[in-house]
Formats: sequence, C-alpha cells, structure tokens
Amino acid sequence: MRISVIVPAFNEAGHLGATLDHIRSSMAVFERAGWTAELIVCDNNSTDATAAIAAAAGARVVFEPINQISRARNAGAAVASGDWLIFVDADSHPSAGLFESVATQIRGGRCLAGGSTVTFGTRQVSVRLAAWAWNTCSRVTRWAAGSFIFCERAAFLAAGGFSLDLFAAEEIDLFRRLKRRARAERRTIVILRAHPLWTSDRKARLYSPREFLTFLLRTIVARGATLRSAGQCYAWYDGRREDAGDRDGRVQSACSGRPA
Repeated sequence: MRISVIVPAFNEAGHLGATLDHIRSSMAVFERAGWTAELIVCDNNSTDATAAIAAAAGARVVFEPINQISRARNAGAAVASGDWLIFVDADSHPSAGLFESVATQIRGGRCLAGGSTVTFGTRQVSVRLAAWAWNTCSRVTRWAAGSFIFCERAAFLAAGGFSLDLFAAEEIDLFRRLKRRARAERRTIVILRAHPLWTSDRKARLYSPREFLTFLLRTIVARGATLRSAGQCYAWYDGRREDAGDRDGRVQSACSGRPA
C-alpha cells in the first residue's frame, strides 16, 4: 500500500514548517504498517518562502500558477503515486492517532473516502460553536472539511477531482460525487472523530462575524454563484490571509515547540 499526503500552500511560510513536522511525525504510522508514504506540497504561486520551506522539509514540491485551492489540490494529486490520497491544509496538524484511524479504515476495505471532525484549540465561544455546528453537519451529511480529506485515488480520479469552477465549498461538491460513487459500489464515506484535526482559527481572527454572515447571505440569495468567484470568496483569497501570516505563524510555532 502506498499513501500520498498532499498539502496545498499559498504564502504559508508562517505555518507550513509546523504542519510538515506534524505530518512527517504522524506518517510513521504508515511506515510501521509496512506501507510507503510520500509527502507532496503544491506551491500555489506563493511570493514568500513556502516552496523553500517545503523542499527543506523533504517534500516533493510542485507548482500551480493559478491561485485556486481546487487547482492546487488537483496538481498535487496529478503527480501522486499513492493508492490513497490524503489532503491536509497548510495550517492544520494531523496527529498520529488520526492517521492510524485512516489506516484502520483503509485496511477494512469498505471505505471509499472520508474526513475528520476539527478543533480550533481556542476558548472563543463563537469559534467553538461554529466548530460544533460544522462537526455535527459533517457527520450527518458525510461532507468532509477541506482541511483533511482522505480518498482512494481511483475514486478521486473517477469523480473528476476538485471542481475548477469553485473557489470555496469545493470539498462539499467533491463529496456529493463521492457519495454517489460509494452508494453504487456499496462502500462507505466516514467522518472520523476519535482524533479531531487541529486547524488554525485565523479566519475567525481575520474576519468578523458580520463578514461571514454577509458572505453566507449573498451565497444563499445567489444560489451558490458567489462560490464561483475568487473575489466573492474573500475569506479564502484576499490579502488578509498573507498579512497575518507572520503573527499567526508565531502562535503556532509556540504551540508546537518550534522556534518562530
């Protein structure tokens, strides 16, 4: 069995080092199982040291010139050699326990794809409530958070990968297609919860509840048309992601024990 871990990254110099450290440590789970694993980082046209940090960590670095999360993930998947693909966001820290849960699902033979519940590691009530709401929705609908997705490579390719028409909610679109395939093959989609994925709460710190509510209302009124515009999906694509990178990177470095 071969596993490919794919990390899409756009201007993630403040986060990527800690993320790759966690991934490398957790990948030992697959090695102990006698499997082989590779680490791929897709540099999505970064202007900072993202690519250099990835290369220094021993990852295979591929380049995608168009800034879009779907394209970055698809570019990583295109060069992957794994029987299974695991997508991890550049500001998220998967644990060995989470990777072990993935390995258990793969060994079972029935799982086609899946994800994980998430935790933001913050005491902010609004963020904790948002995480609870998403985790509940994710488990009920079997839609995986984009920050952590695992999928059989053959199923990912057959489903057509991530949609290039979407700049947000591309993971939900993918899982709608994967769920149809799973039903046809009498297989399962699972959302793991024993070892939630730690992921950054930076969007909650960079954008106000009013901004998120405005985006949500516009998306509902436009029947999803906003998801097809990078400009409308500002929480994923505007400059504030980059502006706070150094500060947020120092926070994560302190939590992970890495020097800032």
